[in-house]
Amino acid sequence: MTKLILYSADLSTHLELLFADQGVRAGFPSPAQDYLSDSLDLNKELIRHPATTFYAKAVGDSMIGFGISDGDLLVIDKGIDPVDGDIVVAFIDGEFTLKRIRKDENEDCVWLVPGNPEYEPIKVTEENNFIIWGVLTYNIKRQLNRNRK
Repeated sequence: MTKLILYSADLSTHLELLFADQGVRAGFPSPAQDYLSDSLDLNKELIRHPATTFYAKAVGDSMIGFGISDGDLLVIDKGIDPVDGDIVVAFIDGEFTLKRIRKDENEDCVWLVPGNPEYEPIKVTEENNFIIWGVLTYNIKRQLNRNRK
């Protein structure tokens, strides 16, 4: 199961980083794009609602089929109303979990769906202590290089 380590978003800092506004080609290099002409502040780029945004680290492998791996940094916004198909941070029966939400009108329930077939979906009914804490807005992956520590 993918669990979470939660962090509050510290927006007191301002750090403009160089930004390749022409994009970075993944194919053949273009000598015309060997310059950086603008800057980018990740706080402004990634956070739409500062008062309701927090970070989390994914722990586990239940969401790998949805592109979320153990150790990924997640940006979660509590100010967004979840819709069917969103990936959400849910609090169910005393635990936080990250899952895709599926509303089942036929059974009048909600399902929390993992992205790994080794895990079962969780059926949420009125008997559960359940709340959706927030909606995933960004998943930041760490590029691993085995020669670095």
